[in-house]
Amino acid sequence: MDLKDIKALIQLISKLELKEFEYQSADVRIRIKNVISSVNDQRKEPLTVFDPPVSAKSTCDPEPTSHREGLPDEEFLSIRSPMIGTFYERPAPDKEVFVKLGDRVEAGQTVCVIEAMKLFNEIESEVSGRIVKVLVEDASPVEYDQLLFLVDPS
Repeated sequence: MDLKDIKALIQLISKLELKEFEYQSADVRIRIKNVISSVNDQRKEPLTVFDPPVSAKSTCDPEPTSHREGLPDEEFLSIRSPMIGTFYERPAPDKEVFVKLGDRVEAGQTVCVIEAMKLFNEIESEVSGRIVKVLVEDASPVEYDQLLFLVDPS
């Protein structure tokens, strides 16, 4: 089983909202726990979800407006999560952060680490520019294609 198969399996488990999945063959054993689902099940109060108002110029805005207060959408490029996992802003607890607000990043530069299934995956920027917004807190869960950073290309 290669990394693409594992990523597809994680996406499917997330989409189906399974709490846990286990697969075992002669040479492979995979066990996946959906942490987001487990956290939501442990809530004592119901989760309230609301849809932000849709503006006339945008027909589809996948990100909540609270994450992008005062930031015009057209001006900035985005760095998104390529997988489900846990976001870390530094390579180790005793190390400096990869990037912080105001830092200049180049395409190919590591901007964070996402832990998925006990593997730490370095996430590289596909764009160049200055970090204008960090949208995820350290050690928090992230979803596939979730917005992590906004980058000013100028």
